[in-house]
Amino acid sequence: MTIPFFEIKNLSKSFGGLTAIDQLSFQVERNTIFSIIGPNGAGKSTIFNCINGLYKPEEGEINFKGQSLRGFRPDQVAKKGIARTFQNLELFAHMSTMDNLLLGRHLHMKAPIWQLIGLSIKPLKAAKEEIHHRQKVEEIIDFLELQSARNQFVSALPYGKQKLVELGRALALDPELLLLDEPAAGLNQEEREEMVFWIKDIRNHLVITVILIEHNMQMVSSISDRILAINFGKKLVEGTAKEVLN
Repeated sequence: MTIPFFEIKNLSKSFGGLTAIDQLSFQVERNTIFSIIGPNGAGKSTIFNCINGLYKPEEGEINFKGQSLRGFRPDQVAKKGIARTFQNLELFAHMSTMDNLLLGRHLHMKAPIWQLIGLSIKPLKAAKEEIHHRQKVEEIIDFLELQSARNQFVSALPYGKQKLVELGRALALDPELLLLDEPAAGLNQEEREEMVFWIKDIRNHLVITVILIEHNMQMVSSISDRILAINFGKKLVEGTAKEVLN
């Protein structure tokens, strides 16, 4: 029997008397782009919050490479190789792009983070470690073509570039599974097309599996291997883009 790369089984989550997720089940294959669609309030972000440990579901299982994530804290989920972006940007606006991406490496750091990005004179061990993490971040900067933004404060960047910085910070974790919560929200048409390009490249070249929440159906149809449509926390339909959107 093949163990699914990622699986949710009979997941339920309520807030008071309101059921946000109702006995929801689905599987995601490795190295695919899996999109979750539905109206506002359908429970999409609640799914992500359950996956990364912000919410504790009342019922069901969340399994990653055969291991249950139930009861794990967000940092423990991240250490397993699951990274996430958010609907609203959660960046440090008065830090540079480089330093924001370095913060994405924090789970891999042995020296205190203040020694790596805060001191001009560092202990030798911390200095060697900083070189390694900066090399990893430079690879992400090159991959996302953020060279011109490397040393700029994030607050000075256009919104579309800020979305790429947040994407880069998630990639800095070295995830196997990337959760993208409305990555195209607030972007214009050109920026959305660019985001589609980067997400496809993340799957194809970095070999990272992507679960995507998105309202833009044009983007979803062009990017998804499979789509899950939900409403009131229940599955409506799941299949290929053509099957679901029809």
